[in-house]
Amino acid sequence: MTREFTVSDSAVVSADADTLYAAISDPTQMGSWSPENLGAVVHDPHESAYVGMVFDGKNKRGRARWITRCTVTVADPGSAFEFRVHAIGVKTPRFKGANATWRYDFEPAPGGTKVTETWTDDRTKWPDTVALVFDKIATSGKTFPQFQRRNIAKTLDNLQKRFG
Repeated sequence: MTREFTVSDSAVVSADADTLYAAISDPTQMGSWSPENLGAVVHDPHESAYVGMVFDGKNKRGRARWITRCTVTVADPGSAFEFRVHAIGVKTPRFKGANATWRYDFEPAPGGTKVTETWTDDRTKWPDTVALVFDKIATSGKTFPQFQRRNIAKTLDNLQKRFG
């Protein structure tokens, strides 16, 4: 089985790109759409997201809880928002290392805006067998690409419900 490093899905949401970008690029609100995220704390908040902005995301999966440290790598209003997860821990993000990149692209579409959410596995230095075993333990039997495909679908569905 070849390891899959990127999964992506899209949906048309009945809102303009600037409105959707503003909502998604505010990590404190991510818990409103994501099935795993509970929100975030931004280290040096500004009026809007910016490249280099650092935030700690609060996450859950079943009874498990953890914190991730993330840095915004793309902040292009109405067009694209991306961040990298580069540290993780139970109460504080103390274990450093490439984890994942999350990206949201926005483009005009009939009926609103096409939102594309993409997850990329940045654990490229992990041997495939180690990643597979870890993933199946962490997700109750799935690989992270399988698991994230489901999470992306739920996030896009939640955006559609929220914005009509």
